[in-house]
Amino acid sequence: MALPRKAKIEYLLSMSALAGMLEEVGFEDVKTYIQSGNIALTSEWSDEEIRTKVYDCIYNNIGADLSVIVKGIKQLTTAIAENPFDKGYDASMCHLVFTNDLISDERLQKMLATDFGEELFAVGNECLYLYLPEAAVKKRLYTNFIERQLGIGVAVRKLNTVLHLISL
Repeated sequence: MALPRKAKIEYLLSMSALAGMLEEVGFEDVKTYIQSGNIALTSEWSDEEIRTKVYDCIYNNIGADLSVIVKGIKQLTTAIAENPFDKGYDASMCHLVFTNDLISDERLQKMLATDFGEELFAVGNECLYLYLPEAAVKKRLYTNFIERQLGIGVAVRKLNTVLHLISL
């Protein structure tokens, strides 16, 4: 379930401050990566409990109503292994799209049947995949477009970012 976004507001919070707040809530081994909300942590809680605790921590401390998507190491590893854009593609142009939401098969099939030109869209077991070459004249496959077309909340991460998160 994607958490609703009430407003588009810029929030400035250092990732080290966020890590400290999450440790106060009870998470362990909290590590952050770049200023875009990537967090690696250890917890015995379920994904739903983690999602709720992270959401509440952020909302209660800075008032940001943000979506929280939780994926375990096994899910991320599977997503990397299933990447259809591995050989012959520029890895820096590969993106993984994660969601907590169920995707309508009808909407997904419509997206798969759409010609996005040089941009490519594919489906895996743990995520969706985008290949977004710099040469693409008009970028169509961006976060808001995907959310609108599929009726879901998503987080898009570059392949290299996901690889780094696994290493944390």
